[in-house]
Amino acid sequence: MTVPSIAVFGSVNIDVTAFCERLPRPGETVSGRGCSMTLGGKGANQAVAAARLGAHSSLIGRTGTDAFGALARERLRAYGVDLDQLLAQPGVPTGVAVINVDRHAENAIVVVGGANMTVDSTDVERASLTLAAARVLLLQLEVPLAAALAAAARTRAAGGSVILDPAPAPAGGLPAAAYAAADLITPNETETEALVGVRPDSPADAAIAAARLLERGVRTAIIKMGAAGVFFLGPEGKGFVPPFPVKAVNSVGAGDCFNGGLAFALAQGRALPDAVRFAAACGALATTGAGGAASAPAIGDVENLLRGAAP
Repeated sequence: MTVPSIAVFGSVNIDVTAFCERLPRPGETVSGRGCSMTLGGKGANQAVAAARLGAHSSLIGRTGTDAFGALARERLRAYGVDLDQLLAQPGVPTGVAVINVDRHAENAIVVVGGANMTVDSTDVERASLTLAAARVLLLQLEVPLAAALAAAARTRAAGGSVILDPAPAPAGGLPAAAYAAADLITPNETETEALVGVRPDSPADAAIAAARLLERGVRTAIIKMGAAGVFFLGPEGKGFVPPFPVKAVNSVGAGDCFNGGLAFALAQGRALPDAVRFAAACGALATTGAGGAASAPAIGDVENLLRGAAP
């Protein structure tokens, strides 16, 4: 089988994570039970997720030239991600995410963009061949939107598809150009509510939200409902994927693994319902690990979960 070619235009962070019994309230200090320093950033997570499944995964973006940047590159190479288009930008720090995770695997995150926020049109020009060669391009909102939309245009002009993860959801919503630039959009519950004013607490609510997203110009809407499952709506039909039975430990990066899995399945030529189910299995398995890129599952583990959960 041909190795799927996937490009990721997005962020690279180092995640500093503290694990605690419950998340602190404003002004409160709580005791933690451990901490970690791992590779993160939605772009890096998605690139690793695709690579772990067997894709040729290229990451386009920027780090600093600091110690965090060196650490990020070392980890990305170890996962097999192509870094030819990942620029080391002098004079700016590598992105950092400070994360708190409670005993229910819920999290609260503060992201400092650093080098990610210096990404611009020159990155699109530098990576033009990579973008044109991609069967699927993954985008997020942790780098400047104008550059991401320019990258989308390069991939679509060459016949590839674009998946937009609208995270973090902008306070003022997305411009019309962002919906028009994407073939698929994959918000979670919070992002869905921010974008269309509907909290997808049930498949019926998710259907309403998805229809509103399609009205704004995107071709297919996939609503990630966390532990409640996934709803999808598009030209290939609509459907609901119930949650997989896993023991969640840390949900950080699970949505990114979902998107990496979705890109991989679509690049293989799978139909949308099958691709969404595959992606949902990837996201579920990601919650059973330590969080971030390190939790991205291997293809064999995904296939085993899919076989075990089959009717």
